[in-house]
Amino acid sequence: MASCTASSLFLTQLVVVVALPIISSSSPAGGCFDSIISFGDSLADTGNLLRLSRSDARPTRAGFLPYGETYFRRPTGRFSDGRLVIDFMAEWLGLPFVAPYYGEDGGRSAADFGKGVNFAVAGATALDASFFEGRGMGNSFPNESLRVQLGLFKELLPSLRSTSSDCKEFLGKSLVLMGEIGGNDYNYPFFMGRDLEEMQDIVPLVIEEIVSAISELIDLGAATILVPGNFPIGCLPVYLTQFQSSVKEEYDPSTGCLNWLNEFSQYHNEQLQRKLDHLRELHPRANIVYVDYYNAALRLYRSPDKFGFEGRILRACCGGGGTYNYNSSQSCNSNATVCDDPSSYASWDGIHFTEAAYRWIFKSIADGPFTVPKLDISCPSLALNEPALTESE
Repeated sequence: MASCTASSLFLTQLVVVVALPIISSSSPAGGCFDSIISFGDSLADTGNLLRLSRSDARPTRAGFLPYGETYFRRPTGRFSDGRLVIDFMAEWLGLPFVAPYYGEDGGRSAADFGKGVNFAVAGATALDASFFEGRGMGNSFPNESLRVQLGLFKELLPSLRSTSSDCKEFLGKSLVLMGEIGGNDYNYPFFMGRDLEEMQDIVPLVIEEIVSAISELIDLGAATILVPGNFPIGCLPVYLTQFQSSVKEEYDPSTGCLNWLNEFSQYHNEQLQRKLDHLRELHPRANIVYVDYYNAALRLYRSPDKFGFEGRILRACCGGGGTYNYNSSQSCNSNATVCDDPSSYASWDGIHFTEAAYRWIFKSIADGPFTVPKLDISCPSLALNEPALTESE
């Protein structure tokens, strides 16, 4: 019998295009997907870095309160006060929260992953650490790149299903969440002072890694892949603090965000979408969906009062003072000041969102028009208990 990791695997059956349902708290979305397979960084990490940090005795701040205080009432390794987009997605599909690949002892058994597995690790990059080391950026980059995550999945797959046909069936019924990944490939160099021209040169390399990983997953049998773009980084307190400017024209008057950084995020997203268009031509039977995190988040900054963030949209809930309540030496650690109501802030710690913001971002994605191409609706409704957002909001 052919194993799950055979390099010659290709999709051999027509993929049924499945819709992302609108959320309803009363009925499960049974029949949509059996599991979620996730890759990425801290925006999707449900506990991997926490478990890795315990095994190598290097604590992560997401392992301590106030992280996790809003929903879980304890730290879970999520870089937020509560749930992430991936958690809302799992609830929306009637699935349990996606289990991190790493367990308390550094590994988990295949039995833990019947409903999904998450390889996302906070700090992870799309490009391997060797790339950054080769460009003179040091040797402290985490060895949890997208290539490493994909390798771990391919090692795990034979224990989940034993034959190639079983693998195709398993992956065909799984929703693959490809990131967000690539943000750290830009964060690290930007904070090291690398110039914009060098950063733009990195973008095609980052996207090539993402596209290559998607291609491998399709060859293994993946049928439905969500590929999020980058967020508007010019709106994040960490960037607003690092690149604070006295030049008024550098800021968007409607949001207060830094124009040049948001333009960089848009450049990444435009290049990614072009590559995905080409990938769809190569794999017409796969459902490759670009998820517009950028505009789903930007609507919060354009109309903060509609989402309960008025006056606090650019400030971190948990931080160290200053214009944006962000201080790298007090970034949501034991010395930080934490707001009384995280739901009135979009930013949790200056670089990650609050549960409230993630919730609105996910609702924007579920309601549309922030999933491109738009999915056919074929799943039952599921849950957020708020009226649908209109495109004009």
